[in-house]
Amino acid sequence: MAPSALPSRTFHRHSLLSSPPPRPPPTESCAPRCLPGTVSRRRAAVQLLSAGFLAAVSPPPPSLAARRGRRVLSPEDYVSAPDGLKYYDLVEGKGPTAEKGSTVQVHFDCVYRGITAVSSRESKLLAGNRSIAQPYEFTVGSLPGKERKRDFADNANGLYSAQAAPKPPAAMYTITEGMKVGGKRRVIVPPELGYGKRGMSEIPPDSSFELDIELLEVVPPAEK
Repeated sequence: MAPSALPSRTFHRHSLLSSPPPRPPPTESCAPRCLPGTVSRRRAAVQLLSAGFLAAVSPPPPSLAARRGRRVLSPEDYVSAPDGLKYYDLVEGKGPTAEKGSTVQVHFDCVYRGITAVSSRESKLLAGNRSIAQPYEFTVGSLPGKERKRDFADNANGLYSAQAAPKPPAAMYTITEGMKVGGKRRVIVPPELGYGKRGMSEIPPDSSFELDIELLEVVPPAEK
């Protein structure tokens, strides 16, 4: 064998062993910005500023009455009754007219600052804790509260008073005159024709409120 061949192979093997290993291809580090759902501080600040700007230019939210579907009226929409009460006919009825001395059945709701405080639609049963929507019956132009002194009546819903509905305001006994069956009227009730110094439910003492009346039935005086 040629003496020069061995050193040549030995030198080549030494070179291969001493050379550094190849580096792996670079990979992207999974920094927090690479994680799904993460936001950088700068982007979060921009989003907060944008949200503040949108809140500033967005229109104010609707009132509680508007959110509940109640029509919002301005003071100029109301007309004055002969006794000075302010009212507005939400719906013009097409049935018989309620006259002074007529016996009528109505549903009424007393609303204070968007909250229904007193309502004939939530009449309480004496036997049980259920609520029923019982129309309120009274005579137009009569003294308030006289019709509440009636006997108990047996009904399929249970034993309840014939006038189980809450006490209506005094304004309802006069402002119903002139309404037609099917009509709905809204009235601004002052404290002296409402619940006075005692208040009622969520209505504070000496407070005005809105009264919504729906006329359901009319019995003329001659037919009673």
